[in-house]
Amino acid sequence: MAGIDIRNPTAVPRGELTAWLTFAACLISVFMQMIDVTIVNTALPDITRDLRASRSAQLLVISGYSVAFACVLLTAARLGALWGRRRLFLVAVVVFTASSVWCGISTGAEELVIARIVQGIAGGAMAAQTLAILAASFPRGRHPQVFALYGLAAGGAGMVGPILGGVLLTLDLWGLGWHWVFLINLPLGIVAFVLAARFLHVGAESGSARLDLGGVLLSAASLLALLYGLAEVQEHGWGTLPVGTVLAALALGAGFLAYQRVLIRRGRPPLMRPDLFGNRGFAIGAVLVTGFFGMFTAFVFAASITLQDELHFSPLRTGIAMTVFALGAGAGALAAPLLVRRWGVRSLACGIALYAGCMAVAAVYLALTGGRISVALTVVPVFVSGLGVGVFGLQVQPVMLAGLDQGQVGETSGLLPTLEQIGNAVGLAVLSTVFFRAHTLGGSIAMFTAIAVVAAGIAGMTLLLPEPARHDAAGLTGSAPR
Repeated sequence: MAGIDIRNPTAVPRGELTAWLTFAACLISVFMQMIDVTIVNTALPDITRDLRASRSAQLLVISGYSVAFACVLLTAARLGALWGRRRLFLVAVVVFTASSVWCGISTGAEELVIARIVQGIAGGAMAAQTLAILAASFPRGRHPQVFALYGLAAGGAGMVGPILGGVLLTLDLWGLGWHWVFLINLPLGIVAFVLAARFLHVGAESGSARLDLGGVLLSAASLLALLYGLAEVQEHGWGTLPVGTVLAALALGAGFLAYQRVLIRRGRPPLMRPDLFGNRGFAIGAVLVTGFFGMFTAFVFAASITLQDELHFSPLRTGIAMTVFALGAGAGALAAPLLVRRWGVRSLACGIALYAGCMAVAAVYLALTGGRISVALTVVPVFVSGLGVGVFGLQVQPVMLAGLDQGQVGETSGLLPTLEQIGNAVGLAVLSTVFFRAHTLGGSIAMFTAIAVVAAGIAGMTLLLPEPARHDAAGLTGSAPR
């Protein structure tokens, strides 16, 4: 990656405490962004009944957020470089918090879908600044530790979502029911804004030029076509229109990448640097992150619906079941830095392979029992599956970013979450094809089998990652902030 001149955002050095308080604001923001992907899953049956939402509206409540989120990431990352990371982050926090309240007071399915789209746009604008802010706020030696904690917050929020949703629905404070899954963002957003307004001092990138409007149009068109095509798959299956739309999206994406290379040759700033994929670790990691997020989104959604609709668990009981998984993931996250330092990328591969095995066991168990499960017998496999996810999910992003310098990491601020959101959309498309279109116990068994196969493939590809350098591996075990 030599020869790439990426200038770093300006930051005012104000001590380690200020950096960690800035980090806290970023963690709260990513927690809100990711929890809103999965917390809605638990509340979706109640939302459907209360708002009389059609199946298409149900899917749009989920996918509308993800589509809007993904389509603005690359553009928002570039706007942050031009206008200032701090300014755009603060505006995005305000809009995200306000749109969350809008979601919480919605009185119709169509209104909720629109509010979710606005929420997704604001969430994308927040997410697009985070990696660049963290890269500028901490010295290079701290990056593995910081990115690991960032990954833990993102993954943890996805797992906490169904648990928190179950608790909020059960408590039903003031009779607001499902509205709380959105209103919970109000206090979180206020805290994130106050911390960022006081301690975030990352500005615009020095020497930043104008926005690449051609890149904006091509990237937005390709992502919109891709996500729309996948949404059509969710609604109608793999017909002519969805397949044609996905193929058109791929063609637009290829055109976008070619156009970005032309801009680089002409010495003009691109919206995204395709040459980042020349780094082996980042290129392989990009595939792994996309696949992992797609698989995990499908798992959380399928598990929540299976427990409630097929096994007739209450929202609270569903939350408790997911708590066991989350505890396992937490244990895996705690062990992951030591495991990576000791065994490198093999520990990541073993973690996700362990998860694959547990998903296969779940499919076989459901098939053998006909859905009449013993909760006591499932506790250990559920915990172990979370353990595997925790080991892999916490460290895959720090390992894939280990070979990049600080400026290059800043350039991934919009790209990495874009890959995550593409993975989410692909996961939901597969989910609807295998699960929604056969909303039975057999569909659940097929879904868990498919997840096991994908996870096994991810485990094999993980072994292709380059081992992190010694100083990066050491940084993975740095002390947590006090």
